[in-house]
Amino acid sequence: MPITKFRNPLTAGAALVLTLCAALAALAVVPGQGASPSIKISIDHNTNESATHAFKFQRVASPTNDNAARRAKLAIIDGEADPNSGGLAALNDGILPTEEDDPDANFFFDADTPGGRFTMDFGNAIEIAAVNTYSWHPNTRGPQVYRLYASDGAAANFNPAPKAKVDPATVGWKLIATINTDPGIGETGGQYGVSITDSSGGLGKFRYLLFSCFATETDDPYGNTFYSEIVVLEKK
Repeated sequence: MPITKFRNPLTAGAALVLTLCAALAALAVVPGQGASPSIKISIDHNTNESATHAFKFQRVASPTNDNAARRAKLAIIDGEADPNSGGLAALNDGILPTEEDDPDANFFFDADTPGGRFTMDFGNAIEIAAVNTYSWHPNTRGPQVYRLYASDGAAANFNPAPKAKVDPATVGWKLIATINTDPGIGETGGQYGVSITDSSGGLGKFRYLLFSCFATETDDPYGNTFYSEIVVLEKK
């Protein structure tokens, strides 16, 4: 698989550089930079023509209501939600968008901003097997660009809400993976499914997840991804 840079990569030295063949129909499995080599990132894409309300992918499982995210508390710790979005509740309500441009059923950060951060609190540490994220939009707000961190909250210097200029890894968080599903060329719209797992069967025991999200492009004010749902599967 050839390697190329994305149109809007993460900061130099920290981007996960992927190329998705053809129209991203094929699965890409790579380790997230800064994470354990055993981390696996699976990415699937449905084009605008093939995307449906069911969010069915070839290799990434469709969203399920039976997951730990449904009972988690979410909070924005940096940035602002776009007032036209469905807010953070859209990420774990078990309700999927019914069409490709459905703002009320998605969460996205405010227009003309570089993104933001939000956390997910399970109330106690749980063994996490997988974190799956889903998005849907007909153009540049479809791809997902974010870093995933996790923490059990036990570190003496733990900061539950690090702002954008603070590296979470310095305040009690562990970098799990860096995600960029933007193909860089061709059609960027449609549905994207990402599944983050570990070859050991579990990502670890954590109470908190932190998503540091980035705009997919800066050519216009509307580059923040339409995130449709987040699924967190516990290790059995």
